[in-house]
Amino acid sequence: MIQPSRIRSLNAREVPEGGMYVLYWMQASQRTQFNHALEYAVRMANALSLPLCVCFVWNPRYPEANLRHYTFMAEGLGETAAALRKRGIGWVLRCGDPPVEVKGLSADAACVVTDRSYTAPPKAWRAALADQVVCPFIQVESNVVVPVDTASEKEEWSAATLRKKINRLLPEYLVPVDQSSPAARFEATGSIGGKSPEPESCLSDPGIDRSVPPSPIFRGGSGEAWRLLEQFLEEKLDRFGELRNDPSLEYASHLSPYLHFGQISPLAVALCAIATGKDAVEPFLEQLIVRRELAINFTEKNPSHAAYAALPAWARTTLDEHRSDPRPYLYTQEELENARTHDPYWNAAQQEMVVTGMMQGYMRMYWGKKILEWSPTPEEAFATALLLNNRYELDGRDPNSYAGIAWCFGKHDRAWKERQIFGKVRYMNDRGLVRKFAMEEYVSKVTALKFRYGSPSVQHRKP
Repeated sequence: MIQPSRIRSLNAREVPEGGMYVLYWMQASQRTQFNHALEYAVRMANALSLPLCVCFVWNPRYPEANLRHYTFMAEGLGETAAALRKRGIGWVLRCGDPPVEVKGLSADAACVVTDRSYTAPPKAWRAALADQVVCPFIQVESNVVVPVDTASEKEEWSAATLRKKINRLLPEYLVPVDQSSPAARFEATGSIGGKSPEPESCLSDPGIDRSVPPSPIFRGGSGEAWRLLEQFLEEKLDRFGELRNDPSLEYASHLSPYLHFGQISPLAVALCAIATGKDAVEPFLEQLIVRRELAINFTEKNPSHAAYAALPAWARTTLDEHRSDPRPYLYTQEELENARTHDPYWNAAQQEMVVTGMMQGYMRMYWGKKILEWSPTPEEAFATALLLNNRYELDGRDPNSYAGIAWCFGKHDRAWKERQIFGKVRYMNDRGLVRKFAMEEYVSKVTALKFRYGSPSVQHRKP
């Protein structure tokens, strides 16, 4: 089912005569299963008795992206291209500026369909194209369970305020999306001709930042995402609620990078989890739907989501009141990036991120809190945390990243007991880690990873 609230016209064009195909510009939803935008495009093509072609534009200079991110994406795109061809759907890959490339490919299109993204660069691309495409340009939202504007028209204060709204809507949106068969098989024609390069060949593009190597642990692609989901549901879901925060254990789903690149659908993940019939599904759905879609609400409704100004007024006020407090330690960005602090637990978290491309969730909160404590100003701390997160995390530059960093500084949280440096922003310390978890086991685990795979040599680079 494709709910009408997922569909939005981005211009007011009529279907032109002589269109040779329907074009789906795939950007945020890089998959063939549970993809509302793809299925809408198939149905549109069938209604017009035309074939469907999917295009993807490889942009080697996407802000803050590097070889780690591009490799993960390329691994998934190769799999997606093969699956599309098997369904009789065309596939074309272009390298360059997305609005320019999509405009060119749309010259012979009867309609252009795209998916929805929530961060600034892709939103700017769609806005630029809306005025340039001469045929209908339609956006279909597929990377959330409940469409972001349907869930709330405003920026939500916290998970508590959004949870009630989303839970009321879940019965309407927790339904599968049916897969349709294309009525016409695509053959290269018009603006689309010649063989497209394989996605992994694009990794040789000289414009790609090569300062961070690919993850030695996580491989991209829908197949890998579904494998991890199956493993999680069978082996981890039962105790996810009680053990997910423990850094010494492995109870995370590890699906965040796959959700970020649209290689798996959050709707599909939710339906599979619910189908297990396990009571433990509730805390997982809280993270997958409520918390994730709160982050998307934040990036969509707050234009300053990537800046310190996005913090609530109470947090900025209390941090400003304590900006002159003496810091027990002060570290430069270079020292933090290279995990050269006095704290073995923080160092382990930083090394885990640098080596693997992911950091255990509870440690990600502690990591951000300590950057605030060890930086000269809260503004510098915010910039450093976001820069390091976006550089090394496979799911960097994601709404979850922006909301997660902001949470460490008070976003989506309440005021706590006032203390030095933090003011009324929630505080975390190493004693709490030791009291709750087997931290030496976590440090040993990360040390083993670093020994096995090595640690990328990182140099100080200004934000």
